Amino acid sequence: MASPAPQDVPVGSEMIRLGSFMKYAGMLDSGGDVKEAIIDGYVKVNGEIDRRRGRQLQAGDVVTFEGRSFRVQV
Repeated sequence: MASPAPQDVPVGSEMIRLGSFMKYAGMLDSGGDVKEAIIDGYVKVNGEIDRRRGRQLQAGDVVTFEGRSFRVQV
């Protein structure tokens, strides 16, 4: 079964940090929950686990968490 297409999330700037993007996209409500999910390895960026909350995302990057995917748009 194919994964659904990622939902585009316009961020209004060239770059955004992973933790900020997850909160902005509504993936999780609190910064503490975001930090825990990232550190525990539940978050993928472009198909690979990334444990860096401060990772800089650019337009086109896809963040996946709990089966939902979101694509960074400028």
